[in-house]
Formats: sequence, structure tokens, C-alpha cells
Amino acid sequence: MELTVSKEDYLKAIAEAESEEGPVIAATLGRWLRISAPAVTVALRRLKRDKLAWVDAKGRILLTKKGRAIANRMRLRHHLIERMLHEMLGVEWYKVHDEAERLEHSISPDVERRLIERLGPGGLCPHGNPINKSAAERRKAGLQSLWEAVPGSSLKIAGMHERDRQLLEYFDRLGLRPGTPLTIASRNYDGTLTLGVASGPVTLASSAAQKIWVSPVLNP
Repeated sequence: MELTVSKEDYLKAIAEAESEEGPVIAATLGRWLRISAPAVTVALRRLKRDKLAWVDAKGRILLTKKGRAIANRMRLRHHLIERMLHEMLGVEWYKVHDEAERLEHSISPDVERRLIERLGPGGLCPHGNPINKSAAERRKAGLQSLWEAVPGSSLKIAGMHERDRQLLEYFDRLGLRPGTPLTIASRNYDGTLTLGVASGPVTLASSAAQKIWVSPVLNP
């Protein structure tokens, strides 16, 4: 089996989509990678042929043990590069995802090893996300989507979906960053949320609020 950059990208995308959104179907993968339905069909055929992924009776795309191992290795590289860029080079948190996408296929095993020695194999990325954690695992740990939170809740931003650079820059301008404390002031008739943050009230549409993971802040 020839492991191409394209296959690595597909496997990583499946694992990342699981982490942010839950079960992955063909339409999810097409939206995630911005490719057509026929292109997804061809890619899945190749992944199934190489025993890297399979599709169950409900149409969910699942990684095999071998496919998961490759996806996790690529996600580790991506995670390490994001942390290197932010923690060591000072690159803004909302820029590092795109840079890591370009660099993750290029670093050598030696550089990867040195980054692990320097940064550790775990930790949180600059967007607040742990490595290789599914959406179900995040919920089990007490996290929820900001959109699901009830008015009056005191929360802290635990992580953000990281693929949309423009959205991340928008969050940054609003003062919404990983670790930011906030309250849910109101759920509005027009389908928006009004948040209370240190810089003042912020209104978010549901599509944006669904891209933020939050954890409860317990009163002492």
C-alpha cells in the first residue's frame, strides 16, 4: 500500500471531524475538505481497498485500527506544529492551523521527536483542543457546545473548531479566546445568543456558537 499525502489528509480529516462534530458521513467529509461527492466516493473506495476505513450500514465512515493509527500520527504532528508556532515562535493562535496544515507533511521523524521532547506528546493546542479526543469524550468530560448552554450559565471557553480562519479572527476581535470566562445573558428570538464577557456584551449567531466548546465555571 502506498501511503500518499492525499490519504493522510483524508484519514486526518475523518478523525478531526469525529472530534468536532461526532459521527462522520460522506457529506461531512465533502464539506470538511471542500470536495465534491464523486471525489469523496473515489477516496472512500481507495481507503476501503487499503483497509484504512469502512462504511457501516448507517453510512458512517469509520477508521480501521491501521487507519486510526495513521490519522493519530498526523494529528500529533499537526498538534506539535501548532504548539511550536504559538508557544515557541509567538504566532497568533488563530493563524497556526493553516500554517500547520502546510508543514505537517514535511517535518522529519527527528524533528517530530525533538518537538515531543520539548513540548510533550499531549497538552492543549492554541485553540484549546486536546489531541485525539472525540466529541463524545469531550461531552463525557463535561464540555458542551456554547449553543447548548442555558441563560444564566457561567462558563469558560474550553476549545474551538479550528479550520475556519476567518471565524477564529472574528472570535479574537470579539475577545472570545480559549480560556475566556463568559456568561449566557440571553437566548434571543432571532436565534442568537447574547454573551457577557469582560469587554462587554457580545451577540453570536447559532452557527458561530456551535463552533465553541465550553465548560462550566463552578462557584467557590
